[in-house]
Amino acid sequence: MTIITGLKRFGAGMIVISSLAAASHSAVAQEVSDEHLAAARAAISALGSTDQFDAIIPGTAEELKTNLIRANLDLQEVISNTVDEEALKIVPRRGDLEKEAAQIYAKSFSQEELTAIADFYNSPTGKKLIDNGPLVTREVLKAAEIWSSGIARDLNVNVNKALEEKVGSRPKVAQDQ
Repeated sequence: MTIITGLKRFGAGMIVISSLAAASHSAVAQEVSDEHLAAARAAISALGSTDQFDAIIPGTAEELKTNLIRANLDLQEVISNTVDEEALKIVPRRGDLEKEAAQIYAKSFSQEELTAIADFYNSPTGKKLIDNGPLVTREVLKAAEIWSSGIARDLNVNVNKALEEKVGSRPKVAQDQ
């Protein structure tokens, strides 16, 4: 997965991650129908979250390689090969995360809601939101930061003028003390 693809899926993935974190363990223990779970899996897939799930094991393996190699430079090749071998053994467990995520989604949304979520994110508008959402969010945050700085500046100027009118001129504290 490229960095660009990861950024495109970030917004939708954050929805999944926050849902996973917010759900309670007791809710997962309840049974739901196979159809409801299928709708949950379809919604998760439409959100692009499975791409992020796929990145967990390789990302964890790379981090482990880096840490081990940093401490044992002379064992770089054997560490790299061993981590890769062991990571491949863990790959089948990736399905457990998808099952748990589907359970959590099924507990949080009705089957009809999950179908609507999947339909939306599979639509051209939903795909555009996944593709452009991170860029739009970044630009909105940038605009909010600029706006906030302007508001702080203007408020400071206006309050200083109003205070000067109310209490008169006072000696100012030197900026470079």
